[in-house]
Amino acid sequence: MTARRLLRLSGPDAEEFLQGLVTNDVRRAPIYTALLSPQGKYLADFFIIPDGDGFLLDVPAEQADDLLRRLTMYKLRAKVDITEDLRGVTRGTGPAPEGAIADPRDPALGWRGYGLGADDATDWDAIRVEHLVPEAGLELIPNDSFILEMGFERLHGVDFRKGCYVGQEVTARMKHK
Repeated sequence: MTARRLLRLSGPDAEEFLQGLVTNDVRRAPIYTALLSPQGKYLADFFIIPDGDGFLLDVPAEQADDLLRRLTMYKLRAKVDITEDLRGVTRGTGPAPEGAIADPRDPALGWRGYGLGADDATDWDAIRVEHLVPEAGLELIPNDSFILEMGFERLHGVDFRKGCYVGQEVTARMKHK
């Protein structure tokens, strides 16, 4: 099992709510994405996976509480329920088990599963370093890192056609400079 937690967003406004906050197009989920500060700095990165009538957010465990707090702050009057999902997060390489998804960042990162069992024996740090995939808390520093400098465009973590989101102006300016 990885050091990750799952948040579940559901309700009639869940898709629109996420679409206005994150760097990637929620309608194309499963996706890798980030939440930015209004100044365009990285706050959290996570995966969004469709789940029945809502979405799972697969987030590093050390960022889950802060992400939950921020999402609750942005919620205002949106008809969105935010809960924790207790299924475990697993990942592996090779053939993906039933119900797993391909890691949207890079094919070398294998698959991700929810409630499916245990990780395989893959050296994830070696793969991450070889493929220049930044890690929260190591290369990705909240309120300091800019996602374009960390390769989010190459990792399919930002969509420049989706419309507005928090921090979008700074990110777009960096892209076009």
